Amino acid sequence: MIINKQLLLLILSDILILSSFGLIAPIFAVFIKDNLIGGSLITAGLATTIFLAVKSVVQLPLSWYIDNERHKTKLLVLGTFLIIIVPFIYIFAKSVYMIFFAQVIYGFGAALAYPTWFSLFTKYMDKKHKGFEYAIWSTGVGVGTAVTAFIGAEVADLFGFKILFLAVGVFAFLGFLLLIVLDHLEYKKKREFLII
Repeated sequence: MIINKQLLLLILSDILILSSFGLIAPIFAVFIKDNLIGGSLITAGLATTIFLAVKSVVQLPLSWYIDNERHKTKLLVLGTFLIIIVPFIYIFAKSVYMIFFAQVIYGFGAALAYPTWFSLFTKYMDKKHKGFEYAIWSTGVGVGTAVTAFIGAEVADLFGFKILFLAVGVFAFLGFLLLIVLDHLEYKKKREFLII
């Protein structure tokens, strides 16, 4: 079975981005509690709540817009850009308020990127192999996140959180670059269609 090139770019990008965030997911509360002014387990929980609340509130109206937008890859690139700058904000955070600010950006980025990503995934998938292609994505993200969850704790313990956040940002940026390639392919395809 041959996977559509655009779908493969989507899957690989998501594996890189979600796996990179898997580096910090299990120990994020430790970072907030032990390294930030005003940090505690309660503020760590509040940071997650802020991300999920912003994402949930903004995602529904944005998804309506996304469904009617012809340039979906550009929206995916924008949303993903907002997501990948978050680890770089973490590097410079001194207080929980900077983390809260980062979580708002993360929520907006996710609200824009997630529905767009799924919309494109269903567009590019082979209708005869939907389950298998979904399983490739799910397995790739699951294995990648499982591996990075353990590695993230090791990196933070050996080198500190700043190096860990830098690693997250770099890997997420590589995933972002794949979406730039995808956007370029879409632009080229639309241009060829207009010329014909």
